[in-house]
Amino acid sequence: TTMTMKRMTGQRFPLFWLFLLSLVPQGQCEIRKFAGLLEAASTFVHYSEGWLVAPAYIDISGLVFETLDDGSNDDLFVNVDDAPYNGEDEEDEDDFVEVDDDQLLQVDDKLEDDDGADDDGERDRFLADEESSSGTMVDIVAFHLPNECASNRKGCDWTELGIGASDGEGGYRWCCSSDAIDFGFCEGGSQFGRLIVNSTRFKGQHRFVTIPKSGKVSSSVKYGKLEEIDESGKYVLVLANCNDEGRDVLVGGSYIWHSKHGYLPGDYFGEMYFFILLTLVYFALLGWYGVSMRMYEDAQIPIQKWILGTIVMGLMESFFRTGDYIVWNEDGTRFWFAWYSALTLGVLKRGISRCLVVMVALGWGVVRDTLGSQFIKVVVLGVLYVGFETAREIMTTFAYAQVETLSIEEESEIIDVVTVLTFIVAAIDVIFYLWILDSLNGTMQYLENMSQTRKLTRYLRLRCILLISILLAVIWAVFGIVSSTTDDAIVQEETEWAVNALMEMNYLF
Repeated sequence: TTMTMKRMTGQRFPLFWLFLLSLVPQGQCEIRKFAGLLEAASTFVHYSEGWLVAPAYIDISGLVFETLDDGSNDDLFVNVDDAPYNGEDEEDEDDFVEVDDDQLLQVDDKLEDDDGADDDGERDRFLADEESSSGTMVDIVAFHLPNECASNRKGCDWTELGIGASDGEGGYRWCCSSDAIDFGFCEGGSQFGRLIVNSTRFKGQHRFVTIPKSGKVSSSVKYGKLEEIDESGKYVLVLANCNDEGRDVLVGGSYIWHSKHGYLPGDYFGEMYFFILLTLVYFALLGWYGVSMRMYEDAQIPIQKWILGTIVMGLMESFFRTGDYIVWNEDGTRFWFAWYSALTLGVLKRGISRCLVVMVALGWGVVRDTLGSQFIKVVVLGVLYVGFETAREIMTTFAYAQVETLSIEEESEIIDVVTVLTFIVAAIDVIFYLWILDSLNGTMQYLENMSQTRKLTRYLRLRCILLISILLAVIWAVFGIVSSTTDDAIVQEETEWAVNALMEMNYLF
């Protein structure tokens, strides 16, 4: 999850380039890079989300705050009109500028509140270089999202948690600007040009960086390690440069989300253990199947080698996924070679498996030695499945990994493509299932007519297994859709991986 920029704009990003970007390593890294511009504006804030397992911490010491110039042209700045946050946000990639990590000046210490004590008596003690209040104050807050709203599709109302203010009718202000004062959202004075923080409701942690009105500045948060995180769940880190008449600030460097067990996001930790277990299961299955093939070598049929190949693919897929998660947990960054390898192997495994089941259902190696023209049809359908499923996996990963760097319009466009691809893959699956069942019936009818009872018994058993597998797949698919589309999710975010794990076990079954 990368740092986001919430803004009022309507620029659209070409879908083709989004797809190309999805081929570049993206996604969640708990040592997160950030290089962007915090514009002096009261109409938007910047935020990042992550899942932490307590005891945990967020470390923003590595972020560097740097001014664009020496402030001599401040009089030429044009104020940004205040407008209520309406959720239609856009990120302008031209705003992103890289910042050198070696330019550090420690300026800020730990603050817990945003009101009078922060802005007056406490400031001298916490700032290494006190500046005039007419400059820019970059507010940084981190807070926990309650489980009851974090799992809700509508999300949490930050104003109820002490960030920003609302009139109760859809009008929001995150910053204490002139019109926010007119609406009675804040009192002005020392609060003017600052993030609105209700000290009564706000239970998180607060830091700020002072940027003077003039002079070239490069600074960082001195005591930026937010360690008082003793509750597991989803957290939000917010950066705000609220003074419309202040200075734009470049932010670069990295910030860290670290849970009790390491850098891996808390909602992925159970999935890592699952893939470790799955790797061991595949290893045992491969050993058993390989020994069995060796023992009955004289009775082998060609399809058995393909089945062995899919088991090897399953083993390598789970091995690479495990490696990706372990490296991610230890180093804070993803092992992208392992992730892409696992994705490719997983799609190939599922595609080849579907083709093999159709071929078995048609009687290949049992009642016929070749499939004739049917073989080409099976291969074509398998290639279509692999192609569309690969595109869906990549686009889904990109959409979820980069959702916070896209506007609402961009995100919807990506998700629409994923939805279309999902329906196409589902349609191909339906064709596979119907073809399998129809072919099984035809083959069993042939075996019954030929009085080959032993082979018929095995095909009856195969049909029973396939019917159970299809039923379980449908049940879990419906369950997942309902959970992801209802306002209150049935499955909590930290256990969502279990749905995919059960689908994987169903495939193994």
